[in-house]
Amino acid sequence: MNKKIGIAFGILIAGVIILAIAGVFKSDEQKALEADIIGFAECLKEEGAKFYGAFWCPHCQNQKRIFGKKASDSLPYVECSTPDGENQTEVCKEAGIESYPTWEFADGTRKSGEQSIQELSRQTSCPITPAMAEFYKVEETAAVLEGLNVEVQETNSSIEGLNIEIQEPAQ
Repeated sequence: MNKKIGIAFGILIAGVIILAIAGVFKSDEQKALEADIIGFAECLKEEGAKFYGAFWCPHCQNQKRIFGKKASDSLPYVECSTPDGENQTEVCKEAGIESYPTWEFADGTRKSGEQSIQELSRQTSCPITPAMAEFYKVEETAAVLEGLNVEVQETNSSIEGLNIEIQEPAQ
């Protein structure tokens, strides 16, 4: 009888460990960050950005990895490779895509190669939340903040001699 209890307890512990590794027991901060990143990916789509890539492209995989699995599913991704990996799809040929990844923005500008969250924010009106800024290590300098949509929750911040007063949004 004790052996059966020991086996059951061992299975229970193994199950808890597997669930923890799978991310079932995420902290509130982790859940909020994941929601912010998903929201950012959805915002890119809403703002008319397109991410052209190919399944076999390591840089495209890296670009998706920046967002994480759940958020990468929300990206405005356009697959440019045929299933056999030998040709380009018609939609990408018509769009004139020559390298991967290529980001195209609503104003028609394009950027090739892996793009940072900061660059994607600059090219769209998609904000970077404070949690995202911390996670992605967004540097808080005037040069980085210029043209960057960062939601800041502090007030009367000073960055390298530049005084910025940030007002909290009305509720």
